Formats: sequence, structure tokens, C-alpha cells
Amino acid sequence: MLSETIELRGHIIDSLILPKVLDEIITHGGSFKITEIKIGENRADQSFARIEVRGPSAAALDDLILRLRQHGAEVVEKKSVQLAAAPADGVFPQEFYTTTNQQTFVRLDDGEIEVQPALMDCAIVVDRTARKATATKFCGVKKGMEIVVGHKGIRVIPQQRSISRKDAFEFMAGNVSIEKPKSVVIREIAREFKRAREEKGKILVVAGPAVVHTGAAEHLEKLIEQGYVNLLFTGNGLAVHDIENALYGTSLGVQLEEGEVAEKGRENYMRAINVIRGAGGIRAAVASGLLTSGIMYTCVKHGVDFVLAGSIRDDGPLPDVITDALNAQEAMQAKIGGVTIALMMGTMLHSIAVANLLPATVKMLCVDINPGVVAKLADRGTFQAVGLVTDLEPFLRELAGCIESDR
Repeated sequence: MLSETIELRGHIIDSLILPKVLDEIITHGGSFKITEIKIGENRADQSFARIEVRGPSAAALDDLILRLRQHGAEVVEKKSVQLAAAPADGVFPQEFYTTTNQQTFVRLDDGEIEVQPALMDCAIVVDRTARKATATKFCGVKKGMEIVVGHKGIRVIPQQRSISRKDAFEFMAGNVSIEKPKSVVIREIAREFKRAREEKGKILVVAGPAVVHTGAAEHLEKLIEQGYVNLLFTGNGLAVHDIENALYGTSLGVQLEEGEVAEKGRENYMRAINVIRGAGGIRAAVASGLLTSGIMYTCVKHGVDFVLAGSIRDDGPLPDVITDALNAQEAMQAKIGGVTIALMMGTMLHSIAVANLLPATVKMLCVDINPGVVAKLADRGTFQAVGLVTDLEPFLRELAGCIESDR
């Protein structure tokens, strides 16, 4: 059998990196021999392991080493990355390396370059002259660009457990249950929100129309007013229903105060769109005094930036909606710098789309009444994603209340 020697460094025991690596080797037909191991004596100490990995063929060993690199394995023999030219605009060369959302470095000649941004499902474009490596999607590739192929010369740093303290995103991660003690979780999340603000981190909210339908809008507005929302990603739906509620007191034609269908209430949705289109957009409607309440109004008044990404389901849409999917993706990507916590609630597809743009360092809280939606989103990270199955109104009400009571 052919073999290569890899090394693992860091908190490879308590972050379960070492057992994951050994499991990958056995599961994919390889074998291993641990030639050296040093285990840290306390929580702050790092550990080290040198492992000889064997595979039945060169191709099998190559595939196995690629898998192990995703867990932070470094091949002892240092090699520069292999590069190939893009054959056409929007086309990667064969055998291109596919990025993860973890911190990644490429070796170029005698030094390493960090790949920016930490973005999954991209190729790595290398500019030799500028010594720059960029995670790039298909739409950003031009013919002739040099792109990393294979896996040689690549180093991935996996997300590891916190060594300084346990937090909500560590002890609750990977556990999606309807029976989870929600009040305990929400109190811990409130502490994380406060910590993020104290440490100058940005809090991103990704939300769907259910925030308005369930009567939770006032609690989200309170979080915005208190400075616990720095960025809002949503679609035409939430914005229109929020504005409909602000102008006419209804959402989908239902009076939210009484829970009754309003006379001609079904028209309010379209009338709300018309008012904002006539005003020239949400910010213009706030400035002119047409819009005086609601989530979107509160965002404008408190300087919270937002991106509205459109879909083929949209009516109108509002003038603020970015209808080109790639342009919307670029707009969101341009604004997520500095985000440390992302709260995703009541929108599966929008949340998945945003999650694909976030680096592994961002802590994600996924809230939905549907356990399947929560499981799908929370499955993205062992230590960084928390799932909570609950209705949005009591969740946001309690979250806002916990933050308020600790002030």
C-alpha cells in the first residue's frame, strides 16, 4: 500500500478532530499508524499527532488525503499548490479544488497565502504577482485566471471548541429537539447577543414573513431599537407584509390585533406595494412620513442596513428588492464582514442561501416551527450551529425580554 504522513495540531481531542480523521481513514478503505502523539494536559494546551496514512492505490490515497485536509491535516512534505488556467469565462479547469467555509491557506513557492473570503462551494483563484488567493464563484471567473487544482499545497484550519469558556453554541450544538428546554436556551442566546455587542461583533438576522404573521414583529423591532440587530437579510415577502401591517393593520388581509379577516383585506397587500412604489422605495417612504412604524421603518430609523433578495413568487416587487439572484448574492456577501452571530428564523431557503455565504466562525441560531427546517440548517456545524424548534412569537418575545431584564 502507498502511504503519506500527516500531522494534526490544535485542540484535536476535545474538538473530536482526531477521532474524525481516524474514522475517515477506516471508512474510506485506508489504514493508519500513529507514529507520534502528544496530548495537552489541560484545556488550554494544544495536542499533536503524526499519522502514517496508507491507501490501496495512488488515486485512493490522494482522495483520502483530500478528505483529511478538511479536518486540518497537514501533509509533512510541503508542496506548492498546482494551478491551471480557466478554459473560459465562468468555467473552472478540470480537478479544481472546491472550497469549504473554513479558514484556508495555499502554499505558493516558499510561503502561505490565506484564501479570502472563507466561502464554501468556490474555486480558488491565485494572483501570483499580488500574492493573493480569492474564493471565487463561477460567475466571477474569467478565461485564463489561474485556479487551484488538486489538493496539494492547501491547509485548512477546522473550527475548534472554545478553550476559554463554554457558550450556548457549544453545549447545545447538534441537538435539535422539540423537547429542548427553550427558556434555558433563550437565556443563553440573550447572553451571546450581549457578548457579541460588547465585543463589537455584528448580529445578522435572516427572517421570513412568519415574523409578521405570528405577531412577532414588535419584538424584532425592540431588538433593533436596543442595538441587537446590525443587519437584516430578507425578501419581498417580509417587507411587504410588515409594511401592510404598518399601513393597514393587516397581514395577508388578516387583522393581527383581532385575528379576523378584514373587509377587502386581501387588497391591502397590493396597496402596500403600490404606496412604497409610488414613494420611490422604503427609505423614501420613511423620509416622507408615509411609513411610520414596523420592522422596515425601525431599520431605517436606527441605521440598520438590509438586503431584500427577490424570487419568482414576488408580487410587485418593492423598489428596494434586488431581483437578480447573483446581484443579491453579491450584495449580501459584501455586507457580512464582521458578522459573528446569525439568527435565522421562519425562512428555509433564504436561510440556506445566506448560510452558504457565511464563514465557519459565525455562530448560527436556527429557529422554526418545523423540525425538518431546523435540522437541515443546524446540521451545518458541530460547534457553531444551534437549532430551536418553536413558534417565532414566543421565542422573540422571550429573547427581547431576557435582554431587557439584563440591561
